[in-house]
Amino acid sequence: MDNTTLRFIRSVSVDWTAMPEDSYLRGIPAISTLDSLTFDASVTFLVGENGTGKSTVLEGIATAYGFNGEGGTLNYRFSTYDDVSELGQALSVARERGKARSSYFFRAESFFNLATAALKYGPSPRSTASFANLHEQSHGESFLSFFNAFESEGLYLMDEPESALSAQRQLSLLAMIDEGAVRGSQFIIATHSPILLGLPGATILDFDNAPIHPCAYEETDAYRITETFINHRESVLHHLLREQG
Repeated sequence: MDNTTLRFIRSVSVDWTAMPEDSYLRGIPAISTLDSLTFDASVTFLVGENGTGKSTVLEGIATAYGFNGEGGTLNYRFSTYDDVSELGQALSVARERGKARSSYFFRAESFFNLATAALKYGPSPRSTASFANLHEQSHGESFLSFFNAFESEGLYLMDEPESALSAQRQLSLLAMIDEGAVRGSQFIIATHSPILLGLPGATILDFDNAPIHPCAYEETDAYRITETFINHRESVLHHLLREQG
């Protein structure tokens, strides 16, 4: 993986004077202590427990860059429910390259709406496949079809892309991400997947124990808990089920 390429997003910074004083974001430690983030690698993973703010930060980066809040390519403009946080309005994006034309923002929670909107927008001129049949595929197959539809270098923001993928399909996605990074694409991905997090050369930013900080693969909860369960399954289940009994 080439970590010397110019980035579509080199860094983001937060103007806290643009944030409402009563914003709930001020109560999230990883976000309230955030002044700026720098993206030096082709692939950056955001990790942390549920509620630590990684998806909110990813959404803020996406909307500040110009993506639709519910996902899609840069030309998608649809809304089924206005639930975008104020963070995007307070974020400034530092670019080293022009706006990426072959790009998307993926949100697992709103993918059904995105797949429906794709019927209206049709295939992107940078896409190698039509999105017309996303609703006709299984959940996991439609996810992978969406990820695999863009071959040009671009910016790809993904929120929990593993949510509908089997372990084997997660490996396929890992290979796609690596291939894209080699071609010059940039990825920022919020994930809980110990498979995706194993991508060599990626930067991992931990949202637990604020402020946001880099961590090693083996330090992530996704790795530690999975490794403990696989290697000590009987002991883990004994303690877990006994405590719940």
